[in-house]
Amino acid sequence: MSAIRLFVLGSLEERGAMHGHALRLLAEEEHIDMWADLAVGAIYGVLKRLAAEGLIHELRTEREGNYPERQVYEITAAGREALGSIRQTTLDHVGLRPDPVDLAFARLGPDDVDRLGETIDSRLRKLRTLLESTEAHVAAITQYLTVMERHVMRHQAVRLRAEIEWHESLLVTLHDITEDEKSRRARPE
Repeated sequence: MSAIRLFVLGSLEERGAMHGHALRLLAEEEHIDMWADLAVGAIYGVLKRLAAEGLIHELRTEREGNYPERQVYEITAAGREALGSIRQTTLDHVGLRPDPVDLAFARLGPDDVDRLGETIDSRLRKLRTLLESTEAHVAAITQYLTVMERHVMRHQAVRLRAEIEWHESLLVTLHDITEDEKSRRARPE
């Protein structure tokens, strides 16, 4: 499942032929990096790969003013088929990627145990700031979003709230966690 392939092929299918810069502007306009796992700068590389695979093809070359020439691409029949497959696979897949923070928490060092409360507090502040920023951004752009896009943006806020709740639960059991970590270290191997 490749978010960038889904974005490029889906955009070409929905909006018609475009050049890489137009796709980049669309991604920035939609703030796609806030809610999808893709780097906007990777668009140019994926265009070359999709063209090499026959999923898109160069329709024409354009030049505006003193700007460099730009290749305009459109989706092919094979690209539409691949897009359908990518969409279905993505929609059928249910799962969350492992978060490296879980491993860091599970493998605390002696100094980390003593600072665990501060670490959790710091993470909570960052998560709350991110939630506040996300909600403010959504409020500012809601009028430009489709109904589905509003739900997609809301999904990010729901996930952030769940992270906040989980971190708050760590604080509630902080004493038990630190006592357990310290007693494990005190036991002879």
